[in-house]
Order: sequence, then structure tokens, then C-alpha cells
Amino acid sequence: MNLILDPVAAIGRAFLGIVRKAGALALFALAGLSHLLRPPFYWGVFFNSLIEIAFYSLPVVALTAIFSGGVIALQSYAGFAQYHVQSAIAGIVVLAVVRELGPVLAGLMVAGRVGAAMSAEIGTMRVTDQIDALRTLSTDPMKYLVTPRLVAGTLALPFLVLVADILGVLGGFTVSVSKLGFDPQNYIIATFNALKPLDVLVGLSKAAVFGFIISLMGCYHGYTSRGGAEGVGSATTAAVVAASILLLAFDYLLTDLFFAQ
Repeated sequence: MNLILDPVAAIGRAFLGIVRKAGALALFALAGLSHLLRPPFYWGVFFNSLIEIAFYSLPVVALTAIFSGGVIALQSYAGFAQYHVQSAIAGIVVLAVVRELGPVLAGLMVAGRVGAAMSAEIGTMRVTDQIDALRTLSTDPMKYLVTPRLVAGTLALPFLVLVADILGVLGGFTVSVSKLGFDPQNYIIATFNALKPLDVLVGLSKAAVFGFIISLMGCYHGYTSRGGAEGVGSATTAAVVAASILLLAFDYLLTDLFFAQ
């Protein structure tokens, strides 16, 4: 036992494991995207995934956005009232929701709901040999299972984030007018003065990246799951955790790219 080399070796093994995992994930993503260039495209799987992600996730995303907007208004008022700058609350609410909370909260809700579902569905197909059965039917599993879901996730999340933005701002407006005594017309004018088209575009761009990450994590962990029901459960958990962490990491990177001075 070497007290110096053993810890270094352990760090090296961990680093190589991370690099190996990242490489496998990158190759999986490239393989899934490459099938977009080669027909056929399974529109039925795509539309089913789009409905599952966009439509059935609407209630949880909408409720999260409304209450988050209201909470931002209350917390902003509690802080800004000390400095008599309550007029800035409208701008704070709309920028916080559109730039950050809309994409991030919608992404986290979809990761918990859709990422887990994708991983469980594909993982169950893996451990029950249904993926191998697709190959015997001359159907490429990547083209059938992964590519449509990647596209659906990338397109669905911007729609959900747009809804979350509107409802989050509406939640802040409702609390500010009904509870904090703001004038509705002045609040709306301040909101539009603070909001810029770039803020909306950046938020929607983040949403597209987040949607791709969520779908990729769900498909990858499900597709590579092993070990029966226990393996499917572990893959589902790993998909949600990995998607959530990557979502927050990419949120920082994109924010730094677009808004850092």
C-alpha cells in the first residue's frame, strides 16, 4: 500500500471513468442525430413523444411557473421596500422568469417526469429483449427509439417554457396587483419596458438545449440499462439525476455566454 500513489491512482481511475462515460454519451448522441439524415423517420413515435412531453407536462409546468412568479414578487417586495425601489419589481419578475426560472424550472419538472418515463420505457424494452427483437425485424433501434425522442424533446420544451414565461409573469402580476397594491397599468408598462426580445430568445434557446439533454439522458440510460427490474430502476434514477445536473451546468454556461460582460 502506497500512501502517495494509491490516492493518485484512484483519482486517475475516476477521471478516466468520467471521460469514458462522456465519450460514450457523445457517441450515443451523434448516432441518434445521424439518423435524421437517413430515412425513414418514424413520425408516429415522434408525435406520441411530442404529446407526452409537451401536452401532458403542461399542468405541472404551469402550476410551478404561476407560484414561482408570485413568490418572486413577494420576495422582491420584501427586499426592495427597504430601499423604496418597489417600482423595479415588475422588471425583476419578468427578467427572472424569462431568463432563468422559466427554462430551469420547466426543465427540472420535465426531467423528473419525462426523463424518468423515457428511461423506464426503453430500459424495460432492453431487459425484456424487445430491442433485440426490433433488430430481427430489420428495424434500427436507435432510429426507432432514440432519434424521434431527441427531436421531440428539443422541440417540445421551448413551447413549455413559453407557457411558463407567460404564466410566471402573470403570477407575479396577480400577486403584485391584488396583494401588494400595484397599479395594473403601470405594472404592465414597466414589464414591457424591462423585457427585450433577446431575453425571450435566449430563454427559448436554453429550453431547446435542455429538452435535448433531458431526452438524451432518458434514452441513453434506458438503452444501456442492464440487470432486470433493478437495473431499470437504477437507470431511471440515473437519468433524472444526470439530466438535472447537466441542465443546471448548461444553464450557467449559456448564461455566461449570452449575458456575461
